[in-house]
Amino acid sequence: MGDWLRRLCLAIALSGAVAGPVAFTSGPATAQDVRSPILTIDSDRLYRGSAFGQRVLREIEAQNDALADENRVLEQQLENEEAELTAQRDTLSAEEFRALADAFDARVQAIRRERENESRAISAQLENNRDRFLAAAVPVLEAIMREAGAGVVLEQRSVFISANAIDITDAAIARIDAALQDGTEPAAD
Repeated sequence: MGDWLRRLCLAIALSGAVAGPVAFTSGPATAQDVRSPILTIDSDRLYRGSAFGQRVLREIEAQNDALADENRVLEQQLENEEAELTAQRDTLSAEEFRALADAFDARVQAIRRERENESRAISAQLENNRDRFLAAAVPVLEAIMREAGAGVVLEQRSVFISANAIDITDAAIARIDAALQDGTEPAAD
């Protein structure tokens, strides 16, 4: 960053010209420590750092691993079938071979569509869980915003420069974990 920009940012921060005072703390801020009209949050870290997000990501990873394992098994089966079909080529008439090759190709295409559908279903599950998490996070973020006297919470990646003291990601993770835990339904007694 240019020296002039650094001096400008420092002057703005020291003058309080950024719509009011910002309370700075040493180390990560808790929601009670922050007093600022503008707060920031890292939404990816919020999700990935929460118990809910970690559980979902573990489940999605396990499903993706299982799908990859199934894909490897199917790929090996199809390679074996293709080798058998190729070996039969010299013993079959052109029409018989073409019929078998077309049937094999149709089966490969059907398997490919099925695999793509399963992959899309896993992606949709990830997105649905993220939406569920964000819906549960909104009241928590609104409470932190009120406590800090803030009027807005910005995505950290959209901010050019800011003080770490206005980042509420850690405080939000702690509160969301307390409210939502990992998002699984409580066990019936």
